[in-house]
Amino acid sequence: MNDRVAVVGVGNTPFKARHIDKTFPRLAYESVKAALGDAGAAKDDIDSVVYSIYNDFFEHCAMPDLHVHYQLGMARKPGVRITCGGATGGYAVRAAITEVASGLHDVVMVVGVEKVADVANVFDMVKSITFAADPFFEAQLGASPAGSYGGAILWHMEHYGTTVEDMARVVVKNKGNAMNNPDAQSPMEVTVQDVLKSPMIVHPLKILDHCLSSEGAATIILANEKAAERFSKDPVWITGLGAANESARQAERDDPGESLFPAVRASALAAYKMAGVTDPPSAIHVGEVYDSFSGVEIILYEEFGLCGWGEGVHFLRDGRADMGGSNPVNPSGGLIGGEHAIGATGVYQVAEVVRQIRGEAGARQVPNVTRGIAQSMGGARGAYSVTFVVEG
Repeated sequence: MNDRVAVVGVGNTPFKARHIDKTFPRLAYESVKAALGDAGAAKDDIDSVVYSIYNDFFEHCAMPDLHVHYQLGMARKPGVRITCGGATGGYAVRAAITEVASGLHDVVMVVGVEKVADVANVFDMVKSITFAADPFFEAQLGASPAGSYGGAILWHMEHYGTTVEDMARVVVKNKGNAMNNPDAQSPMEVTVQDVLKSPMIVHPLKILDHCLSSEGAATIILANEKAAERFSKDPVWITGLGAANESARQAERDDPGESLFPAVRASALAAYKMAGVTDPPSAIHVGEVYDSFSGVEIILYEEFGLCGWGEGVHFLRDGRADMGGSNPVNPSGGLIGGEHAIGATGVYQVAEVVRQIRGEAGARQVPNVTRGIAQSMGGARGAYSVTFVVEG
């Protein structure tokens, strides 16, 4: 990057299954107000805005970013919207970084928001997400998010001995972590047996193995090195950035070898290279990653090089991903315990890593964090992936 990029402000709303009394512009406003307050900034300090809003069907609006932009008082300033499935937030942050690093703007704000429950019913919601599948073949065969990720999880189970009990341990961990997060949607104490007894969605995934469906908003403010001096908090730097895409049609993907999510692996390696990370287990102190399903998180330990291929289940069983472990993963509760307001998620993940580095994560604080990763992915079986390395 031509110029260093700092995160100077973060903010978010609480996350809920439904904010029945708030519109999506109102949710965005509340997160922006929090981020501006965190930075000690005013809206006039913002040069440009990148909006992370996934699905028009959710918001019942074809250009929701324009309505948010105006209601934030940003008329006559540039604003652009990104939509890339579950990676919407990650790609929005990436777009904002390029605006700052290129010298185009000094201070850029990223606003992620989603009002998922404004659809008629849960079946319409799932159908709208399924539109991401290949429309000519896979969608006609009943493609679904759980089905696309479930196939990768089954492969991992068959080859490496991961069990449904191991997947349930991820749920226990992440919902337990969410109990320390006052903004989390689903903080609860559950047991492995609770998870195993929950209804089946798609083999081997139960309802409690599934990510949440949330409403809420998150905002971060980015600045170049000179502009960062104007704001109230010590800057936290984005030192590594990687992004990669795969074929949307799973049947046409090349054999990736040991990687089950090759776009994730490619994005991680690119981010590590930019940040100078050569030994992830010792260099990465905390991670907020895309646990769309419990078994996915186990695979992601391997994709990020926190352990070797096939060792993700042992990484989990040894407690290395736990609070107090060597590499805590998803202290916020992740998508299973914390939130999954799709447009907000990737933005919120970066905000959470920033809080960890600042030492402002409260009861979910990991000790001595100076570097972490935030990662989001979307599309059929991780067709998009974006990874950031964040450092103090």
